[in-house]
Amino acid sequence: MYSINEVMKMFNLSSSTLRFYEKEGILPQINRDKNGRRVYDDSELEWLQLLVALKDTGMGLEAIKEYLNMAYEGDSTLDQRREILISHKQNVESKLSITLDHLEKINRKIIIYDVLVLRKEPKDLTI
Repeated sequence: MYSINEVMKMFNLSSSTLRFYEKEGILPQINRDKNGRRVYDDSELEWLQLLVALKDTGMGLEAIKEYLNMAYEGDSTLDQRREILISHKQNVESKLSITLDHLEKINRKIIIYDVLVLRKEPKDLTI
């Protein structure tokens, strides 16, 4: 079992964010210890890890909540959940490809500045 402080550190989230996720139904109802403090188990951490990955890669909280609700419904939603993740994965890959193209343009511009500002020879530059 993990305290809210431990979970905050593990996932770099604030306590208010964790409470918000719980209140909005994005996290399952979190158990509490005898003093009323939230305690997280491994399955909740596993879900939180996926939640953070989905959110950080652009999935909206409503879509995440819908996905979680499907998970509660059980195996009858396996195909739907799989399709949601495949679609999201394709969106992430597309955005990543665009970002990598932009990064390459930025790197080329830095090389130009290295030549002009630092007076480096092009043969001496590495990316």
